[in-house]
Amino acid sequence: MSAPGIDAARFSVWLAGAHPELSTGAELTATRLAGGLSNLTYRIDGAGQPLVVRRPPLSHVLTTAHDMQREFTIISALADSAVPVPRVIAYLDDTDDVEAGIGTPFYLMDFVAGPILSSRRDNLGHSPEALRATSLELARVLGELHRIPPGEVGLAEFGRPAGFVARQLRRWSTQYNASRSRELPALDALHDALGPAMPATTRDSLLHGDFRLDNAIVAPEAADGARVAAVLDWEMSTIGDSLLDLGTFSMYWDLREVTGGTGVGGSAIDPAVGYPAFDELLDAYSSVVRVSVPPLAWYRAFAAYKLAVILEGIHTRFSAGQTVGPGFEQVGALVSPLAAWGCAQLSSRPGRA
Repeated sequence: MSAPGIDAARFSVWLAGAHPELSTGAELTATRLAGGLSNLTYRIDGAGQPLVVRRPPLSHVLTTAHDMQREFTIISALADSAVPVPRVIAYLDDTDDVEAGIGTPFYLMDFVAGPILSSRRDNLGHSPEALRATSLELARVLGELHRIPPGEVGLAEFGRPAGFVARQLRRWSTQYNASRSRELPALDALHDALGPAMPATTRDSLLHGDFRLDNAIVAPEAADGARVAAVLDWEMSTIGDSLLDLGTFSMYWDLREVTGGTGVGGSAIDPAVGYPAFDELLDAYSSVVRVSVPPLAWYRAFAAYKLAVILEGIHTRFSAGQTVGPGFEQVGALVSPLAAWGCAQLSSRPGRA
């Protein structure tokens, strides 16, 4: 059975030829997995084991934001590291021949079983102690990523750290202009405020680029050190200022301030059920990287800007009838509140987060 974006019959034939060790000879079933509003992820059943295909959106593709080979490269490089990732199997640019029935670059990886904590109802059945411990382990995983010398895992050329933050501002301005379909004065104001307040970079590292709780498969009740089963969604990974990842992590941790925990901006994070304050996560992170963390206000504001630009792109695709899945109709309403929240971070007094 096919799903929008993948022809399961043609994919079945491709898998049997390219990876016969995974094929059973049966026609495969493709089911789009919930979660994520950018690249598309499908579970493949009927092979020798459950598999996952990851591909770009169906249309309105911004190349730098949907680089499948980039994701495949970093996940492959991290396979033997302290950062848990799925095992990747293959990458293919299927654009010209469409031999795999996808018609765009994609990669294939193992399916990792386990819950993703993306809304408050996902916390049900998990103890406060387990949710707290899982949160702290996630922060330590980010620290482990930031400790890895890129050259030691074959990623020395994975990014250009010099001038990275300034280029990020230019890049996301370009993305914004490519997706612009309406007037957004709050987002324009945030962009204008970020440049003059840009801090100097103090430490570069590998970056995930979109690090947050619901980009991880977790096992909250597992033993310490095994609660994070896999970190997912590496499409924005590169080398650059470590604090960009921390600002993103922090912004998502406090996203309920912007959205009230509703709609696509919903979050599992709820202090009442055991999640710690972000300051505790910073302590856990610092215990791994062994450096102190400066105030994150600018980085939180930039994270809000980037997310707002991403959501505006999704809103543009949805408005044109060019995307699939539930929740897209709510995305556009979050853009201006996110931008206003980002402006508020820049005007607030410095603090750890």
